[in-house]
Amino acid sequence: MMYSKLHESEHQVVIAICDEGIVGKTFTEGDKELIISEDFYKGILMDEEEILDILKGASNVNFAGEDSISCGLKSGLITEDSIIIIGGVKHAQFFSLE
Repeated sequence: MMYSKLHESEHQVVIAICDEGIVGKTFTEGDKELIISEDFYKGILMDEEEILDILKGASNVNFAGEDSISCGLKSGLITEDSIIIIGGVKHAQFFSLE
């Protein structure tokens, strides 16, 4: 299961998706830090099918965690080249100007 949270502003919608088990944690590696804050990521708990459905037509998405990254890859929004690993946790971002 994964958390999904929508952040809406006047000009854009950002979707934050993270694996259930990492929300509220911080991961570090060298001078890099990945903060999986509840404020940003903890929204509605969803399964893979639901996540893949909300990713259709998405233009700005943050992915954190193995399952979330898997959904990003399956949706075609991210590639292996766009994934970074900080403290053993995978993270990627997708942004489209279309």
